[in-house]
Amino acid sequence: MRTKQFKAESKRLLELMINSIYTHREIFLRELISNASDAIDKLYYHSLSENLTGLSRDDFSIELALDKDARTLTITDNGCGMTKDELESNLGTIAKSGSLAFKQEEDGEHKEDIDIIGQFGVGFYSAFMVASRVTVYSRPYGSDEAWKWESRGVEGYTIEPCEMDGHGTKIVLTLKENEGEENYDEFLDPHRVSALVKRYSDYIRYPIRMDMPARRLKEGCPEDKPEYEDYTEHETLNSMVPIWKKNKSELKDEDYNNFYKEKYFDFEDPALVIHSSTEGAATYNALLFIPARAPFNYYSRDYEKGLQLYASGVLIMDRCADLLPDCFSFVKGLVDSQDLSLNISREMLQHDRQLKVIAGRLEKKIHSELLSMLKNDRDQYEKFWKNFGLQLKFGVYNDYGAKKDLLQDLLLFHSSSEEKLVTLSEYVGRMKESQKYIYYACGETVEKIGLLPQTELLRDQGYEILYLTDDVDEFALRMLFKYEDKEFKSVADKDLGLETEEEKEEIKKQNEENKDLLGFLRDALDGKVKEVRLSSRLKSHPVCLSSDGMVSLEMEKVLSAMPGEQKPKAERVLEVNASHPVFAAMRKLYADEGGRDQLKQYASLLYSQALLIEGMSIDDPVAFSNAICDLMSK
Repeated sequence: MRTKQFKAESKRLLELMINSIYTHREIFLRELISNASDAIDKLYYHSLSENLTGLSRDDFSIELALDKDARTLTITDNGCGMTKDELESNLGTIAKSGSLAFKQEEDGEHKEDIDIIGQFGVGFYSAFMVASRVTVYSRPYGSDEAWKWESRGVEGYTIEPCEMDGHGTKIVLTLKENEGEENYDEFLDPHRVSALVKRYSDYIRYPIRMDMPARRLKEGCPEDKPEYEDYTEHETLNSMVPIWKKNKSELKDEDYNNFYKEKYFDFEDPALVIHSSTEGAATYNALLFIPARAPFNYYSRDYEKGLQLYASGVLIMDRCADLLPDCFSFVKGLVDSQDLSLNISREMLQHDRQLKVIAGRLEKKIHSELLSMLKNDRDQYEKFWKNFGLQLKFGVYNDYGAKKDLLQDLLLFHSSSEEKLVTLSEYVGRMKESQKYIYYACGETVEKIGLLPQTELLRDQGYEILYLTDDVDEFALRMLFKYEDKEFKSVADKDLGLETEEEKEEIKKQNEENKDLLGFLRDALDGKVKEVRLSSRLKSHPVCLSSDGMVSLEMEKVLSAMPGEQKPKAERVLEVNASHPVFAAMRKLYADEGGRDQLKQYASLLYSQALLIEGMSIDDPVAFSNAICDLMSK
């Protein structure tokens, strides 16, 4: 019997396909099962279009068999089978896909009833990653002739007649011997093979069956002395019908919850389930879940985002990061589509229009579902916000605000007017008619922010203030800049937009009258502040810090905690309350030439006091403590 050579440019091409295309050798089983499913699909299609009798969908199956002694793994289907010419064409020519040709040639009313997977014609050759010899027995439906195709890899192949009961194809892999760290015995372990089927081919539409070892109680043995026996049970390994392809009306909350907890190893029901089926520019099914709580490593570098990606029910990628924007990285789930353009190994996705369309639609769907939760189930949304709100705020700031319009209506903040969290829309909806800005204040906690001197004037006049307690908050609001044409304004900004022209003139006049004193205080602080000025915002407090420029005091604190040598500083301004007794005492000391040394000490104390109020550290705590003691002893 003559050995034929593969119809390809060289043996090197086959070597490349065997050794380089696939990164995980276990993929071979997925590829061969997918080919078997395609063969059954073809026959099922013909049975519908040509009204073939004697064929029932319930009779179709894929059988797996292991023989440890012979070192063989066998995959058998009762699909369409192949003629000698088809074996020559499909298996003798590398990258010749019979499934792809079938998809291109066939067209008819029953085409939607099949789901051909293969398209490249190289999946079969992945068998050579684990097998030293591949033997294929095939008999076409309606024919009495069967053929045997056999190959040891790059040396070529043989074809000869054989005997075979029934139509279909049987592929026998003679596994390689173990060598060094290469262990091929794992593919003779029924539990390992079952796990691979469950992982990659769980949703193939036809049953995949295999004998599985089991144990049972021996019949007739006494209860006080139980005896067990080993036996073999022919089991169906795959689920076949994926939950995401079922009609929503058929499914209960319990079905979704059980699927989620089993698949993602969570002990809690998800906070939100999104089941979406979409047709059009890209046809896909998506089943998404938002966990009830953040994973322990969610806000760390170890966390990996991404959705599982299936192509016609076959797992292609375990984490496709491109399907989710970073702001929604907490979403778990999967996408199944027939329209994806895969690379030749089916292990990676080519970045094409379909992928972008699907990702864009998922982003909009997640956003709309979260917005619906916010409006219709506020308590549940606030639980979600507690776990993942920080990520949404990071999403506003990241990528130069690319997602800010998408996320702004999902944000929640503490407020001076409400004990509960508020949205920007709710804040704007109750703004005073003459109010120009959305005011906010930053601090470590809501309680500490409420005590800030800078908030006193606004609260006294009945203005609502957003309380920002997370490091990213002010960065996010700076990126938003405005909401519904209302700019964001920090309570520490120079101009809060509250003073009348008369009030502005009055404070300007006071600063001018005391410019020598204020200049002395500024010089006494030796460059620590840009300016010392009288304040229009302070009522009962003697002093506070504010800032000019783009970097606020809160932003300086956040940036100073980050690694790096160049850390931007805020342009600090020390504001003094002209109505406070402390300022009257400082005026008196300044008027007395002999009291100016003590005035310098007062300036340092007030500046340190202002720093502590802001939650910032003072340069010299010992000097600060000694100055207080010195003052108390007088």
